[in-house]
Order: sequence, then structure tokens, then C-alpha cells
Amino acid sequence: MPMCCSRSKPRRWPTRRSSPESLTIWSDSPIRAVRGEDGIGQRCWSRGHGRFTAEYKSIVAVSRERVQLELYPATPPRMLDGELTPYLMPSRYCPSDRFEGFVGREFGGLEGGPLAAALTEWVYQSLEYRCGSSSGETTALDTFASRSGVCRDYSHLLVSLARAGGIPARCVSAYAPGVDPPDFHAVAELWLAGDWRLIDATKMATCSDIARVCVGRDATDIAFMTVFGQAYLWEQRVTVTPLD
Repeated sequence: MPMCCSRSKPRRWPTRRSSPESLTIWSDSPIRAVRGEDGIGQRCWSRGHGRFTAEYKSIVAVSRERVQLELYPATPPRMLDGELTPYLMPSRYCPSDRFEGFVGREFGGLEGGPLAAALTEWVYQSLEYRCGSSSGETTALDTFASRSGVCRDYSHLLVSLARAGGIPARCVSAYAPGVDPPDFHAVAELWLAGDWRLIDATKMATCSDIARVCVGRDATDIAFMTVFGQAYLWEQRVTVTPLD
């Protein structure tokens, strides 16, 4: 009987409102909702037995300023607040310490926003978006070597490179219209000029259309569902439609 932990709500950022919304879970066991990591979003815990079904619907309005990476100055790591420290460190899928030499050689002299812009463009130009080219075990190093992946891999690689360059970076699970395939989307956020700046290295979605669900160090923290035990995926359907 596996234990499931699922993300149920987009994060209510100051630039977004979400209404109406509903989460329906068909389960014989009670559901318990808890705060997400860093107080962002919400997790729902449930014990599954037999067929476990979850359905989430929401209408989300997004209003976000345009990201202009080149204009953001650098912030020395010693001047960052303590809660940003985990986003400078290597993590399971983002071994950023392994990229320090590459970033130093290829992007020497750049820092802050100009470095972030150069790294984003390098990831976009260097990788081929190819479904099925990676798995749940693929790290940013694997993606760097294969030069291919899906949105999760683009996010991991950009986050790793940014951390190697002294920029706090985290992965983001999101909904976004226009994404192909129409599945859950993974993007990145980089800390620049005192705030998190949303970046989609695949360039499938624009920042003004992305609804953030949760954030974390890498895919370990931002999975839409985590299963403790054994489970089989019968079906998954995701639809994101702009209302305008």
C-alpha cells in the first residue's frame, strides 16, 4: 500500500491570483494537506490502495514583469541571505561543483544578469529537445554529455551552470500554455537583483504565461507526485488552455 505525496495548488505569488480551483482525490484513506517547502505551495498526503485517482482544476491569472536578464547586476555570494545558500550548493540532479571549470573557461568575465543571459542562451542552443532521451535518473552531467533532453533536463542544466557561476538557482514546476507535449513543465528561477527571475531555457513558454506550482533544489523537490512504495501509472492527462 504505497504512500503518495502530490502537489495540489499553484503558489499564490503576489503577481498571481488563482480562482476558482478544486482538487478531488478518490481514495479510501483521509487526505492531509501540509505546507510545501519554504512555505511555497501545498502538498497533499494520502495512502493509496488499488486504483488512486486525483483531479485538479484551476483558473489562474498571471501578471509578471518582463525579465531582462542583461540589466541585472551581480550580488556577491557573501551578501546573500542565508535562505539562499541551498540554491548555491550542489544537489542530487544538479552537481554544480562539476561545472565550475567549464563556466570559468567559457564565460569568464561575466557575472550577474549578463552571465545568466549567456548561460540561458548556451543551454538553448546546445541541447536538442528530444522526448524519451532521458529518465528519472538523468542528472545535469548526463544532459551536458548527451546534449539532449526534455524540459526537466534543460532546467537542471541551467540551474547547475548558474550555481557554478555564483548565482543562486532553483527548479520550478509549472503549468504553461503552448508547451509541446502538453505536460507538466519544468523551468528555472535565478536570484538576480534581489528577486527570483523566471527563465524557460527551452523557450517553449514566456514568463508572462507561466503559472508556478512549486520550487526546489531539483526534481527531487518539485515532482508533482512522489510515491513511497510501489505504484503503476495507468493514465495521465494535462491540459493548459489560455482564456484570452
